[in-house]
Amino acid sequence: MTVTFTDVFKIIFAFLLPPLGVFMEVGLAGAFWLNILLTMLGFIPGIIHALYIILTR
Repeated sequence: MTVTFTDVFKIIFAFLLPPLGVFMEVGLAGAFWLNILLTMLGFIPGIIHALYIILTR
């Protein structure tokens, strides 16, 4: 797994506003909408999902 310079910014955004980090990675795909739902249900699940999406793609 290689973390690029732009991934660092995505990870920072994932902690501050999880849907923004996911949007920067996948755009308006299904993972983005799932992350919005998870963030509304609880901020921590949104962060975990955002980090998973950013670090596995």
